Amino acid sequence: MSHSHGLPVAHAFSQRAILTIPQYGNGIHRHVDYDTSGLAELAVSGDAALAAGAYDWAIELYSAAIDPDYATDIIFSNRCQAKFKKNYGMKLLSMRRRCGGICRFVTELNSSSYLGYELKHAALHGGERCATLWTRKHKLRQQYVGSSEAADAIEEAIRAELDNNPHRLLNTSTGRLCDRQAQINAFKTSAEYEELVSSTMKHADLRMERIENAVVTYFRYVMLSHRWGENELLLQDIQDKTNNVGVRESVNSMFVWYRHSSLTIIYLPDVPPSSKSGALTRSIWNKRGWTVQEFLAPKIVLFYQKDWTLYLDDHSPNHNDSAAIMRELGDATGIDTQALVTFRPGMRGAREELQSVSMRVTTLQEDIAYSLFGIFSVNLPVIYGEKKQNALGRLLLGVVAQSGDTTCLDWVGKPSDFNSCLPACITSYGAPPFMQLSALSEDKMQTSVSSLRGSGVVELASQLYTTLDDLTAPRFAHRRLHLPCIIFPVTEVTLRSGQEQETYLTHEVKADGLCDVLITTEDNLIPFSRVMPIRQKFLLVRPWDRNLLELSDSAKPFNLADDAQSIMSEDYQTLPTSPMCDSSDMHSGEHAPIVSESDSRALRLIVGLGQPFGAAVEWRIQRNRVRS
Repeated sequence: MSHSHGLPVAHAFSQRAILTIPQYGNGIHRHVDYDTSGLAELAVSGDAALAAGAYDWAIELYSAAIDPDYATDIIFSNRCQAKFKKNYGMKLLSMRRRCGGICRFVTELNSSSYLGYELKHAALHGGERCATLWTRKHKLRQQYVGSSEAADAIEEAIRAELDNNPHRLLNTSTGRLCDRQAQINAFKTSAEYEELVSSTMKHADLRMERIENAVVTYFRYVMLSHRWGENELLLQDIQDKTNNVGVRESVNSMFVWYRHSSLTIIYLPDVPPSSKSGALTRSIWNKRGWTVQEFLAPKIVLFYQKDWTLYLDDHSPNHNDSAAIMRELGDATGIDTQALVTFRPGMRGAREELQSVSMRVTTLQEDIAYSLFGIFSVNLPVIYGEKKQNALGRLLLGVVAQSGDTTCLDWVGKPSDFNSCLPACITSYGAPPFMQLSALSEDKMQTSVSSLRGSGVVELASQLYTTLDDLTAPRFAHRRLHLPCIIFPVTEVTLRSGQEQETYLTHEVKADGLCDVLITTEDNLIPFSRVMPIRQKFLLVRPWDRNLLELSDSAKPFNLADDAQSIMSEDYQTLPTSPMCDSSDMHSGEHAPIVSESDSRALRLIVGLGQPFGAAVEWRIQRNRVRS
C-alpha cells in the first residue's frame, strides 16, 4: 500500500478494501478495512462531511466509495459538488472551466444521467453569484483609493491654491518666515493632512470637493497694509532675497495676493485712538502709491488705529460694508464708493484711475507706475533704475495698445522723453479732462439726425462712416504711437488781448472743418492768418474714438496687426461744416425722406463729430515723432 500527499489510496483485493484516511483536522491517519457492503457507509459519511463543509474529507470519502462495477453516479456527483464548493472562491472563468469539465465527465460516464446537467446548472448559477460579488467588490474599490493616489490629489490641490498665494508668509505662531515649500511641509506634518488623506481614501466620490475645501481652509492668510516706517526691517535684513525674477513676480502678483486674502488689515499708525471721521483722509497711508491696490483689491478689510483699536469703533466684520468709512475713503481718493467695493481690475475708465492716483507718492520713483500694474491688469517687466518716465511710459503704452483707450492721451503737463504723446509725470493727470461732455439725449440726437436727412450729406456721411469703421486700434511700436486720428489744418491764430501777465494764454483758433475754438496753453503762439501766413504750420489733431460709431458688441474686432491709418486733412477737404456751427442749410426734417438703418447710423456719427471736444498742443518736431 502506498499513499501520496496524505490522500487515501485503495487497493481492491477480491471483495475487500483497505482505506487509509487522514483524521480530519489533526493530521493523524487511521486505517479502515471495509468490504464492498461498507462502501455505502463511506458514501453516507461523505454526505455528512459535505453538509458540514468538510470538503476535503468528503472528497476522500466519496473517492473511496466509488466502485466502477456498480452504478455510483450519485456518489460521483456528490464528490463533484464537494470539489465545486471547495473551489467556489476561484475566479469565474477558472470555475466555469473546472465545473464544465466535471459536468462533461459525469455525462460521459452515463449519457442518460441528469446529474451532470444539474451540476452544470449549479456551476452556472454559482458563476452568476460570483459575478455579482465581483461587481460589488469593483464598486467598493471605486469608493476607496490608495494612500499614494490620495496624496497625489492633495498635492495637485495645494499647487493650484498656492498659485494665488504670496511666496512667503509669516507664521504668527512661531514667528518664522515661511516660503512655499515650508508652508507645504507644515501642512503635510499636520493632523489636518492625516485626516484629509484618510477621509480621501474612504470617500473617493467626494474627494476633490473635500480636498479643495480642506486645502483652502488650511492655507488661508491675512495681508497687512501700512505705511512702511523708516526703522522697520526689510526682507533683505532677514534673508538674502535678491532674485530679480522673484521681485518681478511679486510686483505683478501683488494685486492678486490682496484679492485672494481672507482678510486685509489696514494699520494707520498716525491715527490716534478715538479719532473722529476725517482722520483716515489725513493719514499718510492715504497718500502712498502702493496703498491704492491694497484697499481696492481685498474683499474683506478692517482699519485699525495706532493703538490697534478699530477705526471709528466700527466692529462690523468687514469695513467695506461700512457706509461711513467707505464715504470717507471715496472723498479722499475721488473714487465712487460703489466702485471701491465692487472694483475689478482692467483698463475700463483708465483716465479716471490715473486721476485718482495722480497725487500719490512712492519712495522709489518707478514704483508710481509699478503700483498700478495690478489695477490695470497688465504684466510688464520690473526694471528698477529705468526712471519714472520710462516706467510710466511703458505702463501707458500697454494700456493704450491693449485696450485702444485714447483717454490716456488727455493730460496737462510736460511731455515725456519716452514719447511726446505721453506725460513725463503722473501728476499731469491731476486735472480733470479738459471738458466733461455728457452724451446727447436720444431726443436731441433724433432731432439733429432729422435735420441732416435733407441736407445732401447722407452719401458723404456713409462714406465717412465706412472709412472710420475700417480704422484699426491705436498701438505702439518701438515707442512710436500709431494713432488713427482726424487732422484739422489751422488757418488762423489770434492771442486774446489783456493777457500779458498771465501764466496760461488763451488763443482764438480757426481750423478747416471746425468751429472756432479756444486753446489755453503756456506757450505764446505766433499770430497768423490766411492774409498773414507764417512758415510754421499748426494742426489740430483729434484722436479717433470708436465709441462714436455706436457699434454693437458683435462688431468686427480691431486688427492690431495692420498699420494704423490716419485721416489727413487733404483727404477730406470737402468735409461738411459741423451742424453745430452753421444750420442755415438744414431742413426742419418735417418732410425728410425715410433713410435706411445704415444711413441713420452714419448721420448719428456726423452729429457725434459735431459735439465739442478737448484739444492739446503738439509742436511739429514732436508730431513728426509720432506720425506713421
